[in-house]
Amino acid sequence: MPYISIECGPLTAPQKQALIEQVTLAAAKATAIPQQFFMVTVKELPDSSFGIGGRTIDRIKAEYKEK
Repeated sequence: MPYISIECGPLTAPQKQALIEQVTLAAAKATAIPQQFFMVTVKELPDSSFGIGGRTIDRIKAEYKEK
């Protein structure tokens, strides 16, 4: 059974559903394995746990909103 794990920032329930559906569809198409055999998990991490260029994502978002 293929297993796909995705780590990302916070998502809404509709976003997670769409992500799981589309990743499953793409993986099934690429591998010719039926969709029902795929397991997909989404692990959400807070923006304070991600960093780009030495700054956390929550800080980057706050700075972007200030502009």
